[in-house]
Amino acid sequence: MLPSRPRRLPLALAAALFLLGGAPAGERPLSELPYTPGLDPVAMDPSVDPCVDFYAYSCGGWQKRNPIPPDQADWSVYAKLAAQNRQFLWGLLEEASRRPDSARTPEEQKVGDYFAACMDEEAVERAGRAPLDEDLAAIDGLASKDDLGRLVGRLHLVADGGMLFDFGAQQSYENSDEMVAWVEAGGLGLPDRDEYLEKGARASATRKAYLDHVARSLELSGLSPAAAAAGAGVVMRIETGLARASLTRVEKRDPKKIWNRTPAKSLPRLAPSFRWAEYLDASGVRGLPWVNVTEPAFLAELGRQIASRPLSEWKTYLRWHLVRSLSPYLSLPFQREQFAFYEARLRGVKEMPPRWKRCVEWVDRDLGEALGKLFVARVFPAQVKADVERMVQLIEAAMASRIDRLDWMGPETKKAAREKLAAVRNKIGYPAKWRDYTRLVVRRGDFAGNVRRASVFEAERERAKIGKPVDRDEWIDTPPTVNAFYSPSLNDLNFPAGVLLPPLWDPGIDLAPGYGNTGGTVGHELTHAFDDEGRQFDAKGNLRDWWTQADAREFKRRTQCIVDQYGRYPVVDEVKVNSKLTLGEDLADLGGLELAWQAWKAATSGQSLEPRDGLTPEQRFFVGYAQWACANERPEEQRLRALTDPHSPPRWRVNGLVVNMGEFAKAFRCAAGQPMVQEYVCRVW
Repeated sequence: MLPSRPRRLPLALAAALFLLGGAPAGERPLSELPYTPGLDPVAMDPSVDPCVDFYAYSCGGWQKRNPIPPDQADWSVYAKLAAQNRQFLWGLLEEASRRPDSARTPEEQKVGDYFAACMDEEAVERAGRAPLDEDLAAIDGLASKDDLGRLVGRLHLVADGGMLFDFGAQQSYENSDEMVAWVEAGGLGLPDRDEYLEKGARASATRKAYLDHVARSLELSGLSPAAAAAGAGVVMRIETGLARASLTRVEKRDPKKIWNRTPAKSLPRLAPSFRWAEYLDASGVRGLPWVNVTEPAFLAELGRQIASRPLSEWKTYLRWHLVRSLSPYLSLPFQREQFAFYEARLRGVKEMPPRWKRCVEWVDRDLGEALGKLFVARVFPAQVKADVERMVQLIEAAMASRIDRLDWMGPETKKAAREKLAAVRNKIGYPAKWRDYTRLVVRRGDFAGNVRRASVFEAERERAKIGKPVDRDEWIDTPPTVNAFYSPSLNDLNFPAGVLLPPLWDPGIDLAPGYGNTGGTVGHELTHAFDDEGRQFDAKGNLRDWWTQADAREFKRRTQCIVDQYGRYPVVDEVKVNSKLTLGEDLADLGGLELAWQAWKAATSGQSLEPRDGLTPEQRFFVGYAQWACANERPEEQRLRALTDPHSPPRWRVNGLVVNMGEFAKAFRCAAGQPMVQEYVCRVW
């Protein structure tokens, strides 16, 4: 199914967009998505021995031909497909923004007007920092720390920056059929708590750059240079204290550590200096019986700081987090300042993305299912959905057979594992029921207002779920998203249409690359149901131990093999993979490809498979897998991801996996002692 071609931009409008940074020369909306085959021989480097470095063999050509764009921190097959999807959405939005209301559906009207307002850079520049004025005045007008709770409750609706802490609705870990309130640690401006605490010249330089960034941002908000510099020091002291009281990312991987059922009336005992009743009332949450506090020690530290620090310091802190949250939607000085630190300094990005890219992303974020409805109608035929659903069934059957054949797991645990597997639900392509945005007001010429109203709309929608039954049909990612995930509380697999397009899933070629690529991803997400985190949730999504003690000990012993293996792999400079952080993803990679292999064999049983592109079917399966991971990354991005990303670097997600699969060594005739043949094989599922 080919999408129809949107009308061309009028010449004057195209020129105006270029001058405003909307569209670089040579870059225009796509009328249809470009095609890249699911296995691309040009992406390979045949000069490399696959038994020495399979990643370089599969991706060396891709890496040479795909330098990192100046507005990106990295560039990968996933990122490239996401960029193509974004450029196609740009075409849909341009079309929707120019049609008269009488010719537009309600979805087209909402997304078109939001996009038009976002692209009206003259109006954004004229507004300057005015969109901040109302909230800044409220912060400046705080008369007492007793008023802090009510103000933060209101600010949390309009600014999603996590000032002080995060508050929202999530499933109960005890009763997965119920939505409950969660209070989570937050309040930090740096990407990770360790960045406040690490020693060494590099960490000190990052903190110094952060101080300078906060000072410049506060100055843009209206403070004098001296007051802004002093305010930056205040922010750093508050956030460093909060960082010390926060769990590490590895600690937060243990769901038992972040599940702390707390009566709402007990919140003042944790942080008595914060008026929780006023906060909840301003948040629109009333009659709350209890809440999950993910990090009680963090709230206790927050309470101590509120009690000990003067009101003036909290005004400065709130001002900073308001500016940090809303800077992308303000005039160019705010945008450039935020980009300079968070993108250029921390991630190595060379140029700010053009305006149209950011506008498309914001429409997808705030009106994602309205935009997704248009996207799916153009690019996602029913046959693709049916083919993927068939593949998922075969992979689930493979998992069932593997559970039955495990020699290290006892019958009691196997029974519970099969029950959990049978209960997994699959969300493929797009939701059965589209979200209703009728109550969200979108106006042309009022971009900051649209962002604000969208934030309030979503926050109120989420808060309204508290105490209500879980909607298991609701989607989290939008249909154009190039991503997939497993939810342990919902016990479901999620595959938006955006991740089921070539080159990831290519219905036009043989099944081997597709089962290696998308099949490996399906198996990956299914394995998350049984990784070190997911295995702690039962078939209904409740946090419940369904393992015998002996089986749990054996599972941990086997996963330690993965921890030891990946912990040896370098990332950048002296940094190595934090394999305790990446364990779940590394387990899912290995288990996922093993499942995909078994499913591919079942799907092609009885067929006569022929070599193609100089590769046997088995080799095509493995190259198809590897080519999803082809990527280039800037050193700054590699360092940041090593600290914050639970995934191993792309090279090790390929090479670290195949060394554990005897099928790979057989397919490429690798000999013992070669780098891609590991003497001791890690095997869990």
